[in-house]
Amino acid sequence: MKLEKENIIVERSYKKVYKCEEGIVKVFENNHPKSNVFNEALNQVRAEETGLDVAKVISVSQVDGKWALLLEYKEGKTLAELMKENPGKLEEYMEKFVDLQLEIHSKKAPLMNKLKDKLTRQINGLNVLDATQKYELLTRLDGMPKHTKVCHGDFNPTNVIVAEDGTMTVVDWAHATQGNAGADAAMTYLLFALKDQNTADLYLKLFCKKTDTAKQYVEKWLPIVAAAQLEKENALEKDFLMKWVDVCEYQ
Repeated sequence: MKLEKENIIVERSYKKVYKCEEGIVKVFENNHPKSNVFNEALNQVRAEETGLDVAKVISVSQVDGKWALLLEYKEGKTLAELMKENPGKLEEYMEKFVDLQLEIHSKKAPLMNKLKDKLTRQINGLNVLDATQKYELLTRLDGMPKHTKVCHGDFNPTNVIVAEDGTMTVVDWAHATQGNAGADAAMTYLLFALKDQNTADLYLKLFCKKTDTAKQYVEKWLPIVAAAQLEKENALEKDFLMKWVDVCEYQ
């Protein structure tokens, strides 16, 4: 497998993503846990087994001593690129985006990790919140309905590839779990709100309309998922996320 620097399509602190002859290769830094690499591959396979259109896993191997995940290449543009290129079609694209998320939520994958367990672990591990804040968040989490729907965990337009014929493929299943769709929607809302509040509001309006869900129900998840995201220790996002945790009126 030949990987050239000029073929890098995504670069993060913990990984580089290349386009090569065999497909898409994610090469993870040595400080990225090996278990996370295998868990991502497993999530991708389990998502594939539900019948969803996802990039298929080809192999998990090592490249220059680093763990790497080789995935099927899907031709097309990201939905984020299309939204930027065609601002007048934002609502049309958002409709399709929400419909795709609802298709994901309609699936079951009994062997996926449970969302509630993941959120609990993330909140318990935070140093930026005190014991009282953690207790209040975990009490709220414990009181939320327990579901077993497939949740992508990072569902945003950069993770949707749109082919020329309009077929949409969902990529990057590293954070996938089974749990409550309201929590998944709250995460997507936060990802939009981080960049543009109006787009976030449009998303939430459409999600609630299509699922006949009260806006307040999704909003009740916001402090929980915002707190869990603090685990990533991204300085640019910390202040934004803390606002969502702080504005919460605990019941």
